[in-house]
Amino acid sequence: MSPDHQLPVAIVGAGPIGLTTALGLAHYGVPFVLLDEDATLSSDTKAGTTLTRTLEIWNRYGCVEEILAAALRIDEIGDIDRATNTPRASVQLAELVNDTQFPFVINLPQQHMEPILAAALERAGGSVLTEHRLESFEIVDDHVVLTVETPLGVQQIEASHLLACDGGRSKVRDALGATVSGETLPERYMLIDVVVDLDVSNARDYPYLAYFADRSEWMVLIRQPDCWRFLFPLAQGAEQPGAEDMLVKVKQFIGEVDRIELVGSVVYNVHHRVADHWSADRKVFLMGDAAHLITPMWALGLNTGALDASNLPWRLAWVLRGWAEPSLLDGYEQEQRPVAINGSGEMAEAARKYMSHQRGAVTAAGSDWATAYTRTLLGVRLDVDGEGDWSMVMTSAEPPAVRAGDRAPDLALHGPLGRETIHGLCRESFAALYFTDVRRRPEIPVNDSPALKHYAISRWDAPLDSGLRDRSLFDPGSIATSRYGVPAETVVLVRPDGHIAAVAPMGPGVAEELYTGITGRPVPREVD
Repeated sequence: MSPDHQLPVAIVGAGPIGLTTALGLAHYGVPFVLLDEDATLSSDTKAGTTLTRTLEIWNRYGCVEEILAAALRIDEIGDIDRATNTPRASVQLAELVNDTQFPFVINLPQQHMEPILAAALERAGGSVLTEHRLESFEIVDDHVVLTVETPLGVQQIEASHLLACDGGRSKVRDALGATVSGETLPERYMLIDVVVDLDVSNARDYPYLAYFADRSEWMVLIRQPDCWRFLFPLAQGAEQPGAEDMLVKVKQFIGEVDRIELVGSVVYNVHHRVADHWSADRKVFLMGDAAHLITPMWALGLNTGALDASNLPWRLAWVLRGWAEPSLLDGYEQEQRPVAINGSGEMAEAARKYMSHQRGAVTAAGSDWATAYTRTLLGVRLDVDGEGDWSMVMTSAEPPAVRAGDRAPDLALHGPLGRETIHGLCRESFAALYFTDVRRRPEIPVNDSPALKHYAISRWDAPLDSGLRDRSLFDPGSIATSRYGVPAETVVLVRPDGHIAAVAPMGPGVAEELYTGITGRPVPREVD
């Protein structure tokens, strides 16, 4: 089917994952329709902390600046023992300055985040079709037919694929017959937003994100842009407290204050439940809460869903453009499902046990740097080769040499036109990074493909008469070369989602061979 007649990808559910997925498709130029059954975006008090890896994803999709303008940036995650009211070792995110353009996390409530994502989507030429309820769908030949209840009556929408971002009660998941296994915790979580001055009249000097661990009752403190948020466990069978009791509970942690006002609260169940399969016929895919419900400790709920929204859109773009075989889509579930089951889910559960001093608590990573790398989800290594080799936790005390599946460290380099970042190089294509010495005139392929770009990385700037100036990046002091830790004359192939696809010795045509092995098709060439 030609691009002019390409059916749209249908996304069901306009929460953060649906919106991020739509932004991803818009970024790659894939037509889509985003359907939501509600009349407006959610106004409920929900997730409030966004991790570094999600910021990188939003940066790739072109909406991070607006998010940062509305959010609070945080370079320290506090860890406080409630019994003694003394801090334990905080997580210092400035340790990540040589790994990412965002060595911090942010606090921004979901109900404020979603309108920003929706506005970015409108600027990209998309929109949310509200009051569009999916009633059923059918896979017909090479596409999907959706039956949708709309304000104008029942309509049928034809789509190339259906992406289910419709939450924990997903209709699409039920229709696929996917079984959800795991557990729902007997306790619930209570989230409370209050206006209180803890900066001047009742100065406390709490970190903007702090975990108060205690065997009897733990608490998470989150400084939002315009209020303070408190997250508590609610004992099994306990009724939701009234407004006055909620404020009393808050003051049990922070002490007496001169003025405090409740502005919002919500109580919700806590799960670690994952669907047994996430796709059907390479046409229908589960994403976010529709695929996995994860305890929101350490902000792993929404941020794990953002990993889904990073992994799938580029695959769809490559397949729909004819740059890859449909089998490329199989890698989405292969890579993301273990992360949800045994990665984020188990990390969140271990964190919950740590907060309440239970056995099985999470153990510290190998160093301050490794702890920061893990807590920001930069340490996610995906199973790109299908061999079961993946990880969520960085255990090395110092940054190790990069491996296939790692998220590529994002350092600054200098090209002929100015500053470049490694993630910027692969924003719209695969990027082959050749760690070499440009003085020796290495053979670096010319950039004649929209799907694969080639760059030499060297601490020697390419002379104008080298023939490499247009595809050579200057690495002062070999900072990026040292961080990647690979031998000289090595090529590192980075995917469009910023994960490393392969590491191999340099040689004629090696990057093209690696690309074809991943996509199943030759590297496409630009047409004059």
